[in-house]
Amino acid sequence: MKIKPIGNRILVELLKVEEKTSSGIILPSTGETNSSNIGMVVAIGNIEEEIKLGDKIFFKPHSGTKIPDSNKKLLILEMEDILAILG
Repeated sequence: MKIKPIGNRILVELLKVEEKTSSGIILPSTGETNSSNIGMVVAIGNIEEEIKLGDKIFFKPHSGTKIPDSNKKLLILEMEDILAILG
């Protein structure tokens, strides 16, 4: 399925982020309730800002609209929901 966001929206693929303790122990995922708010931009609407395809971004928790897709976890976000571009 090809998705093209409209207006000031972007399509983001959620990235799986491993949680570690301060001693370096990786904690197992606790499921859907602890969803990540870090993603990679995979499509852009009509936006003329510094966001580019492939950027890793940090966005507000519990924001966006989930897109049903069998292979990936996708969200459509408003530009106002993006807090930072990760380097």
